[in-house]
Amino acid sequence: MDPKGKGPSADVNMVFMLPMEFLVPSSDDEELEFSDQIAQLALDPMTAIFEKPANNERQHLQALFVKGRVDGQPMTKILIDGGAAINIMPYAVYRKLGKGDQDLTKTDMMLKDFEGNVSPVKGAICVELTIGSKTLPTTFFVISGKGAYNLLLGRDWIQSNCCIPSTMHQCLVQWVGDKIEIVPGDSSYVIASAEADTYERTRCISGEIWEKDFLKVADYEIPPIQAVSSNEEF
Repeated sequence: MDPKGKGPSADVNMVFMLPMEFLVPSSDDEELEFSDQIAQLALDPMTAIFEKPANNERQHLQALFVKGRVDGQPMTKILIDGGAAINIMPYAVYRKLGKGDQDLTKTDMMLKDFEGNVSPVKGAICVELTIGSKTLPTTFFVISGKGAYNLLLGRDWIQSNCCIPSTMHQCLVQWVGDKIEIVPGDSSYVIASAEADTYERTRCISGEIWEKDFLKVADYEIPPIQAVSSNEEF
C-alpha cells in the first residue's frame, strides 16, 4: 500500500525508442561513416540532406519530370528546368485544358532561342498548379512551339515554390511550411518515352579527360539535342 492508502503502488521502468537516425556517433570516424548512411534527418523545422549516389546511379543525363495538377486536372510530363527563367506552356496543352484565346492575358514578354532569335509569346495565364501536396498560383507564358514536355517550370516557379530540384537524384525537395516533402520524378514518363530512356542510358561526357581529334557523341549514346521551343535538332 502507498503511504496515502490509495492502493498498491510500484516503480515503473519506461523504455523510449528512437529511430537510428537520432543515434549520436561515439567518434569522428563513426560519425563520418554514419553520415554516409543518412539521406535525410527529420527535425522540426526539417532539414533536407542529399545522399551522395553511387557512380553508376549518377551516370545519366535524365531531365527531371514530375506529375501534378493544373486547376485540378491531372498533368504529366512537367519538366523542371533551372536553366529557364520563366514557366512555359505549349498552346496545344493550353487548349486541352479547355481554355481559349479570350482567357489569355496580353503581355510584352519575348522569348529567345539558342540561336538568339527573338519571338513573342501568345499570352500569359495564371493557374493553380499542384505538385505533391503543395498548390501555388503559377504564371505560364503560352507559346506556339512544341517541346518534349507538357509544362516547363523555370526558376520563377522553383524560387517561388521554395524547392530544390535534383536531376541527379531524380526528385524534388520542397518546403511545405516548415516541413519537408520529397516529390519523386515521374518514372512512368521514362518508361513510355524512347528519348527519356536514351538519356537514362547515356553516360556523362564531363568528369573525365579525353584526348581525341574528334568527339564522337555516339560513344556516349547521346541523341541529337533539341532546343526548347524549337523543332530543329542541333
